[in-house]
Amino acid sequence: MMRSLILAGLAVGILGTSSAGDELRMGGSRQSVLVELFTSEGCSSCPPADALLERLHRTQPVAGAQIIVLSEHVDYWNHIGWADPYSSPAFSTRQQQYARRFRIEGPYTPQIVVDGRTELLGSDARAAESAVRSSLQQPRTTVRIDADGHMATVEVDPLPAKTAHKANVYLAYAADSGTQDVLRGENRGRRLHHVSIVKELKQIGTIDDRSAFKTQVPLENGMRLIVFVQEAAQGPVWGSALYLAGR
Repeated sequence: MMRSLILAGLAVGILGTSSAGDELRMGGSRQSVLVELFTSEGCSSCPPADALLERLHRTQPVAGAQIIVLSEHVDYWNHIGWADPYSSPAFSTRQQQYARRFRIEGPYTPQIVVDGRTELLGSDARAAESAVRSSLQQPRTTVRIDADGHMATVEVDPLPAKTAHKANVYLAYAADSGTQDVLRGENRGRRLHHVSIVKELKQIGTIDDRSAFKTQVPLENGMRLIVFVQEAAQGPVWGSALYLAGR
């Protein structure tokens, strides 16, 4: 059976679950908002931010918003006693690009970035929800993920008029969740839990205000498939969608 998910200006889904009817009831007409958390198991300040990201995902506390979360584990904490098994230099690089974009002194953890528009302390729930509400006021492009078997068709509409001239289409595969017993470092002796742990993040295309984008990508069983549209140089995110394979 083909399953379809659209999350953008007019959304009709939340997760690729049992049927299109279920998706409609779960998602309503909410707009997608992408929330990225830059975190590390080597950072003692990060567990509260990890918990906040999970709460945003599970409770969806902002009316009108479908919050899509990404947990991106940086590697620059790995030298102080605990090598985060989920970490990647690619996420450190992505965060450094955000630091330049927001003109802050440098990357830090925990940090949340909402729709590429706002950065904030990753454990600040009030600021995170406020940033999500603010992002809802922005125009959107529609992102669709139609899944059939082991493949998904990704379709992205042109950018909204009078917004950006060009943007990149990104694909992320993320593990649904993970739990780790930390043996060394600042979190020694703690059992840490994470959601939507990014395993791979890559650009798969481009769009502008006149041309759309369409491609097919493989699904990975039990992994979240997230597609989002972002201006170059870590600019604003104009649309996003989430699909859960194997559910």
